[in-house]
Amino acid sequence: MTPTPRISPEALRYRPIEPADEALLYSIYASTRAEEMALVQHVWSQEQINAFLNQQFQAQHQYYQQLFPDRDFRIILCDEVPAGRLYLDERPDDIRIVDITLLPDFRNRGLGEYILRSILDKAASNGKTVSIHVERMNPARHLYDRLGFRMIDDSNQIYLLMEWRS
Repeated sequence: MTPTPRISPEALRYRPIEPADEALLYSIYASTRAEEMALVQHVWSQEQINAFLNQQFQAQHQYYQQLFPDRDFRIILCDEVPAGRLYLDERPDDIRIVDITLLPDFRNRGLGEYILRSILDKAASNGKTVSIHVERMNPARHLYDRLGFRMIDDSNQIYLLMEWRS
């Protein structure tokens, strides 16, 4: 099997999300639930899966918009092609990664690590920590561990609160 080619950091840029991005943001969100939805394909119709995913996306999107009023919500672009989303909430002493999601074609190509390292560099230069809630079974958790994130709260059954300090 040929390894997936790495993406050059020079190909990367961000832009703020816009109301016209809702369909793109939905597809990014839905890509994170693909494995889960594969488990219910034999029980639910495609219309039911789409309705469920849309309801979950809308609830999450509205929740993030309300909970993080000082947010920096961006579309990740790679060679001007939408590659994912990066939602940050910068606080006086912490940069909270609200969400970082790459579309499947952009995963496992070094892009996520590059984005995270740039956030860590910014935090270190400003004397801040970086925090993120990570699903317990999220494969990206290995990347967070490798970059020096440490679990600081495991009281939630679904998410771990992880933190990085310089």
